[in-house]
Amino acid sequence: MSKRNIIIISSLVVAVLLVFAGIYYYQATHFNKHVTINNTKVGGLTANQALKKLKSAVSKNVVYVGEKRIYDGKDTKMGFTNKDLSEVKNLLKKQQTFFPSSKVKNYSLKPSQVDRDHQQTMEKKIKEKLLKMNKGLKVPKDAEAHLKKGKISISKSVNGKQYDIASLLKDYEKQSYNSEIHLNPLYIQPIKENSPIIKEEKKKLQELVQRTVNYKVQDKVYAFKASELIKNASVTKNMKYVIDKSGIEKKLDDINHSQSTLNKNYTFKTHSGSVISVKGESYGWAIDIGEEAKRIQEALEKGKKTILAYNVYGVGWNPNGVGYHTTTNHGIGNTYVEVSIKEQRIWVYKDGKLKVTTNVVTGRHDVHEDTPTGVWYIMYKQSPSILKGSEVGNSNYSIKVSYWAPFTNSGCGFHDASWRKNWAKDAYLKQGSGGCVNTPPSAMKTVYNNISQYEPVIIY
Repeated sequence: MSKRNIIIISSLVVAVLLVFAGIYYYQATHFNKHVTINNTKVGGLTANQALKKLKSAVSKNVVYVGEKRIYDGKDTKMGFTNKDLSEVKNLLKKQQTFFPSSKVKNYSLKPSQVDRDHQQTMEKKIKEKLLKMNKGLKVPKDAEAHLKKGKISISKSVNGKQYDIASLLKDYEKQSYNSEIHLNPLYIQPIKENSPIIKEEKKKLQELVQRTVNYKVQDKVYAFKASELIKNASVTKNMKYVIDKSGIEKKLDDINHSQSTLNKNYTFKTHSGSVISVKGESYGWAIDIGEEAKRIQEALEKGKKTILAYNVYGVGWNPNGVGYHTTTNHGIGNTYVEVSIKEQRIWVYKDGKLKVTTNVVTGRHDVHEDTPTGVWYIMYKQSPSILKGSEVGNSNYSIKVSYWAPFTNSGCGFHDASWRKNWAKDAYLKQGSGGCVNTPPSAMKTVYNNISQYEPVIIY
């Protein structure tokens, strides 16, 4: 090769290297053509030139969802200062390519002087706008597993048109320093039929219908089978059961009819051996269907095998039901007070043994102040006590007694009557009490000491 050719080739190589060096230098110090920072064009500018433009630029504060403009605020300064030069230089390096690039890139850069109040106010207004827009849009419907009429099925999901506000706001936060913010229209997606959530809902319903709770009421046990009693149920998204308790409540109502004693007739064997029927009054109990249905439902949900009846109720002084724990002698037990109005006598039994019997005077019959018949219970005991009330011929009395044991809310009870002169068997017909059981003072202490609160009182 001639010396001349060598010189020519060398010159060309040097020229090419100089061109490449020039291109590299330019690319290293200037932004590519279609680069923007916070929607401000900085293509072809150096870092210093770009910062100068950003310092003078304003934010239009316009927000779009897709092609729809949902917010148009007042123009504000972006808040760039000389402190932001290093960050602009970092973006310059980040976007740098060896050869000029026509690729469109928009970078989001947080200015050093951000108006926080403005940012928070703007985000709040955008959220309010999206919520308002959603009200008029179709709500998506999730697929759901249901137990309906005893069969498990899965309903189909339906797409809606409501925006996924949480996702849109996350997108907004990434672009919040842009002059114009363009959010991709993201929609709330329904839970699909084949999703893990629906599969888990179906599994929980299948487990539910296979369960049984043995419910013990006194000495009897009733099987509450979910497959028989729960015909309609579903599962919430946090995997909580929603159960129609009507089947459970119906079975509890049946138990009440067959086993509870409140307001029912009691079969009672008197001191003479005769068997009579006496209407239950305050004495007796019944299942609180609403509360017990909740407990049985909860037991089925948790897979418990056995629970005892707990919520029972009654009337009178003790609203929790009296006599629930007594199953002998047709629910009356072997400790009670027997009162015969016809014989004008009482018998006090303790554990089946007669402790005391005495003649008494009951409520006055001719003016309809008879001692009320029925099965009652001793409300409480008090010694001494002052009785206050009214009766025929005495509208307002106050009498001190040594012993007092009421059995009705209306004020009837056992007490001594030191003022009484007539203790004849027919005294109650025209000279009876105002409804109480007048007991001779000589016997009342023994009666009082052999009766206890909540023990039954059978009056016939």
